[in-house]
Amino acid sequence: MIHINHVTLQAGDFRLENASFQVPTGDYCVLMGKTGCGKTTVLEAVAGLKKVESGQIMLGQQDVTTLHPRDRNVGYMPQDGALFNTMSVSQNLSFALQIRNADRQVIKKRVDELATMLEITSLLKRQIHGLSGGERQRVALGRALSFHPTTLLLDEPLSALDDRTRDQMCQLLENVQQQTGVTVLHVTHSQQEAERLAQWIVRINDGLLTTIAGRRPNRTQSVQTPSSAELAPQDTGALSKRRNSTASNEPPNT
Repeated sequence: MIHINHVTLQAGDFRLENASFQVPTGDYCVLMGKTGCGKTTVLEAVAGLKKVESGQIMLGQQDVTTLHPRDRNVGYMPQDGALFNTMSVSQNLSFALQIRNADRQVIKKRVDELATMLEITSLLKRQIHGLSGGERQRVALGRALSFHPTTLLLDEPLSALDDRTRDQMCQLLENVQQQTGVTVLHVTHSQQEAERLAQWIVRINDGLLTTIAGRRPNRTQSVQTPSSAELAPQDTGALSKRRNSTASNEPPNT
């Protein structure tokens, strides 16, 4: 579960004021909004790369508000992938495990698992600079998943891809989430991506955060059909440009 609880943080000229939303464990949430509205800043706050001024960030049952990024068990895939161009695909996939001092056999097994799941086994010995955009994104996704994170943060993972590759990556993201059970927060400005992937959608629009149910069945819906009130948009925070507007409504309980 991801629980943003009355969080305030600075995003350049903007401030996110008293914002709250939840992503149930194992669900896929898409965070939407125009360029520059603070989507990436929210993602960085969850990852521990951006300090919050007030409020609380919960991952599962743990308060991670002040934890170092390495202690949050979060896989983060930045917009540019941030791959190491001087390393092979295999070395990129194994990097996070190596710095955690994992056993060599554990690392090899995990790299093989990721390569199979992401369909990049034939690329393991290749250098990053020779890969296509879609191949690079698969490797970046694998690196983010390498240490079995409970939360996966994706910043515009499909923005630089052509339509065919984007469709393939959407299918891959669905499959990966279903296979791993990881809780996903995916930033995009694409309505098409949200409709394809989201079980929950959080929109940042005109200074407000609004949570609605997406089209994909979510874990909660598979157990119990939500009421109309649960599916209705709810204001759960405010993003303002040098102003002090706030919103106090809570997100739907999931």
